[in-house]
Amino acid sequence: MNKSILKPQETRGSFGDVREFILRNSSGMEARITNFGAIITSVNVPDREGRFADVVLGHDTLGGYLNANAKPYLGAVVGRFGNRIAGGRFVQDGKEYPLAKNNGPNHLHGGVCGFDKRVWEVVAEKNPLVLRYVSQDGEEGYPGELDVTVTYALGEKNEIVIDYAATTTKPTPVNLTNHSYFNLKGEGEGTILDHEIQINADRFTPVGADMIPTGAITPVSGTAFDFRTAKLIGRDIGNDEEQLKFGGGYDHNWILNRSGGSNNPVHAASVFEPSTRRVLEVFTTEPGVQFYAGNSLDGSVLGKSGKPYLRRGGLCLETQHFPDSPNHPDFPSTRLDPGTHFRSTTVFQFSVR
Repeated sequence: MNKSILKPQETRGSFGDVREFILRNSSGMEARITNFGAIITSVNVPDREGRFADVVLGHDTLGGYLNANAKPYLGAVVGRFGNRIAGGRFVQDGKEYPLAKNNGPNHLHGGVCGFDKRVWEVVAEKNPLVLRYVSQDGEEGYPGELDVTVTYALGEKNEIVIDYAATTTKPTPVNLTNHSYFNLKGEGEGTILDHEIQINADRFTPVGADMIPTGAITPVSGTAFDFRTAKLIGRDIGNDEEQLKFGGGYDHNWILNRSGGSNNPVHAASVFEPSTRRVLEVFTTEPGVQFYAGNSLDGSVLGKSGKPYLRRGGLCLETQHFPDSPNHPDFPSTRLDPGTHFRSTTVFQFSVR
C-alpha cells in the first residue's frame, strides 16, 4: 500500500505535527511508522512466491487512529505501563499512587491518554527512525518526568528492531511494548485461527476474572497454553478451560525460558501461516510476552483494505514485563530510579518457509 495515512488537513492540528516515515531494505520489505503513538502503520513482506502483502492491522488515515470508538491500540507503543495494573493504583516507597482507570476498575496500557495517543518528537528520520516523548510528572497518575526514546531499524534480514530507552526524575514503574496486530495472510484476510504458533515458555501467569494475574506461576504442560511445540491457534482456543473463559480466548502472559540471566534477546515466539508460508519470529530482552488472539475485535473497525477486522483477525505478541508487576513484589521489577536507564530490545523478523 503506497498512500500515506495522512491527509493534508491532518498533518497539523491541536495534537501537533504528525508525520509518517517509510523504512525500506534492499529486498523490498517496507515498514511505515508515524510519530503519532509511534505506530507501525504497515509492514509489507513477501510470501513464498515473492508476492508482497501488508501483514499488520491499521488504518489508512490518521482519523482512524483518532476515532474514539476504535481503541484496539493498533500498532502503537503503549506506556508508561503496558498491560493492566489492578485497581488503577500501586504503592511505592509507602506512598499510594492512583492511576487513570480505563479498563473497568483497572489501569490499562498507560491510561486514558497513554503513549499511543501522543505525538512523538522526531529525533532522526531515516533508517533507523528515532522518536522521543517526554511524559510529564503526574501524567495519568505516574510519578516523575519520563524521557523515552523508541528506535525503529529495518535490517537486511527482513527484521524490524525496536529499541526502547528511558530515564526518570523520580522512581516510577515502566513497561513499554509495541501493540501491533499481525495477520500473515494479509491485513483484513480473515482470522488468525489457522496460523501455527510456538512460544518458548514452560510457564505462564494465570489471571482472575478481572484479567489481573493471581500471582501464581503455572506450568503450561497439560493445558491449552502449551505452545512449546507449534500448534494451530484455533486448536484449543475454544476449550472449556477457566483461563480461556476469562480472556475470551488467549490474552495471557507467558514467562519466557531464559538461561544465565543474559541481557541479549532470546527467542520468544514463532508464527507460521501455511497458505503463504510466511513466518514471523520474535526475539526480546523482556522476561515475558503477552499473546493476545484479537478476541475483542468485532468487525466494527475497517482496515486499510476496507475490510472489517473480524474477531481474531490479528494476533499480538507484546514483549513485556508481567502485568500488574508493581503490585506483585515476586514478579521481575518494573521500577526505574533516577540515575539509571531503562533499556529493552524486541525484534520482529519475517521470512518464508
